[in-house]
Amino acid sequence: MTGTLFRNVRLFDLDTPGGMSPRRDLRVANGHIAEIASALEPGAGEIVIDGNGKLLMPGLINGHFHSAVNHMKGRLPSLPLEVFMLYECPELDVLRPTPREAYLRTMLGCIEMLRSGTTSVQDDCFFVPAPTPEIIDAVAQAYEDSGMRVRLALDQPEVSELDKLPFLRDLLPEDVRRALAKPAGAPATELLSLYDHLITRWHGAADGRIKAAVSCSAPQRVSPDYFVQLDDLSLRHDLPFYAHMLETRLQRVFGDVCLGGRSLVRYTHDLGLLSERMNVIHAIWVDDTDLDLLADAGAMVAHNPNSNLRLGSGVMRWRDMHDKGIPVCLGVDEAIADDAINMWSVMKTAASIHTLSHWDYELWPSAQEVLRAATQAGGRAMREPGLGTLCRGAPADLILLDLNALPFVPLNNLPRQLVHCELGQSVRMTMVAGRIVARDGQVATVDEAALLSEAAAFFAGKQKAMDLADARMAQLLPYYRDMYELAGQHNLSLERRLPENLR
Repeated sequence: MTGTLFRNVRLFDLDTPGGMSPRRDLRVANGHIAEIASALEPGAGEIVIDGNGKLLMPGLINGHFHSAVNHMKGRLPSLPLEVFMLYECPELDVLRPTPREAYLRTMLGCIEMLRSGTTSVQDDCFFVPAPTPEIIDAVAQAYEDSGMRVRLALDQPEVSELDKLPFLRDLLPEDVRRALAKPAGAPATELLSLYDHLITRWHGAADGRIKAAVSCSAPQRVSPDYFVQLDDLSLRHDLPFYAHMLETRLQRVFGDVCLGGRSLVRYTHDLGLLSERMNVIHAIWVDDTDLDLLADAGAMVAHNPNSNLRLGSGVMRWRDMHDKGIPVCLGVDEAIADDAINMWSVMKTAASIHTLSHWDYELWPSAQEVLRAATQAGGRAMREPGLGTLCRGAPADLILLDLNALPFVPLNNLPRQLVHCELGQSVRMTMVAGRIVARDGQVATVDEAALLSEAAAFFAGKQKAMDLADARMAQLLPYYRDMYELAGQHNLSLERRLPENLR
């Protein structure tokens, strides 16, 4: 691989008051940061990029994502998660994708992320109605072709719908109850075989850019036996383990009603499965005991503030997590629950929403904390040493930002302007593993215009099937609304939404 020398750049540095270094040179070799100095001479055959005072910083890391609905942005109104999921991912054969469809929808997300400076993603990908080797390959191939760095998991429940949710069993008429009592998607044995395919075929592919992860979706969505087997996979291969926990009030109620008063965090702990490999997704409706268990286990939390607002889930305990030493990364969640795949927007929301949590403004998130969550903490979540930093030896996943662009003129405080002013429009170059993958707002690794044109035509032709799926799922809506109302009436000792007198 040809090396690259960045000359005359300002280096992102949150340990300095201004948030960046004086002008420096930085050398990239063999996909990693090799050398940083005040002046470096070009090597033979090395590409030289004169930064002319631009900011060189680590690429942003999307710490939680579901690529399977990249084509559905704007399709749904804001709805509570449990109602939202009726329409987001129904296990209907009419929605079964072709490999080309899976490739196109994955590539839509890659293009949007790379254009705006997101270089790595944790894709907790779900597959409707169930995964197959061909569809897994199509998703992974899109990431390989785009040049992104990814951790890819199979987010698949394997218990019935009635086992995942409180109250629903008693609300349904007998014929509907029988239909929803069937186990979901694919059985555990088949899912484990598919994980074997993912790991054997793709883990470490593209010079290590493509790696596997494991996912239980959520503890209540899988059997304890499969949960344990996934943890064993995670341990044997040192893979991140994704688990949605306590995203909504209803999930807290599930613990009260279905787990003998234990929260999903406590339930996972009791199974012996909380660990420093685990990415706990959302963690909004947690109590102090849950936070102590997460801290003791060394688990990560993936915070998705835009999604949490869009679905009315609540506000995470940002300061309490930081005070207990729980690492927090940031994620988009998915295009249909954020309607953009833009980590700058996520950072802005993360910096803003938590001002409502404390009267003491000194406890509000600082711009530096938010930037670390979107870079260094994301690298830790992905279990990639050095990722999200500019340390020597770190992966050369870098972005170059124009400090003469409007978000930085005048330049008053770089960290705050990165978080509150920038939306990706100032990113002039994106590099992953030492390779330039986007420049001046265009992805360089694929024929972006042709892919977008093909995707637009393909998914326009998919609308009838999606409308049919919506109509079928709408027949269940009254029962899910009743379930949601019962959960809302259930007494809890904690609250993560606005109090009644502010609604």
